[in-house]
Amino acid sequence: MARYTGPKTKIARKFGEAIFGDDKSFEKRNYPPGQHGNNRRRGKKSEYAIQLMEKQKAKYTYGILEKQFRNMFKRATAAPGITGEVLLQLAESRLDNVVFRMGIASSRPAARQLVSHRHITVNGEKVNIPSYQLKAGDVVAVREKSKSLEAIQNSLANANHVYEWITWNTEKKEGTFVSVPQLIQIPENINVQFIVELYSK
Repeated sequence: MARYTGPKTKIARKFGEAIFGDDKSFEKRNYPPGQHGNNRRRGKKSEYAIQLMEKQKAKYTYGILEKQFRNMFKRATAAPGITGEVLLQLAESRLDNVVFRMGIASSRPAARQLVSHRHITVNGEKVNIPSYQLKAGDVVAVREKSKSLEAIQNSLANANHVYEWITWNTEKKEGTFVSVPQLIQIPENINVQFIVELYSK
């Protein structure tokens, strides 16, 4: 599957926040990219530009391509509830995102790779689809043969985030996706209303 593999700091600078996690390069140059850097005059952004930027931020944050994102929006529109909130909930319920949230991987791309390489199980079954949608109560675990992987051990050792909708058992190296998070619980700085307005045009 095609995915963005270019310079991440440049993208983070475009949005003005470290959307890919801790980034020392971003901290040094937290202004928009370009030849003139901070000195370039930037006119007021149009409503469309703001909406488009918010959609792109969401796509880069969760590592989702345009076609996937559009399909996810269609699912969110058809589902009961507020479309924008459901959209983010669908993104948060992806297996690669939950593996990242649990601390099994240090980033979403790393989590996607672990899932693709069959290091992760869901309810005891191997699942190698990063976009697999988890349901409340699903148990996500590191496969028995993969528990000694250095990358997983290092990531778990440095994991310090606690999320209300996820539980984690360090001894068993498994966690439970307790429930779909509410919009207020999701830590990502994404204005879903702009995305809904963009797709509604």
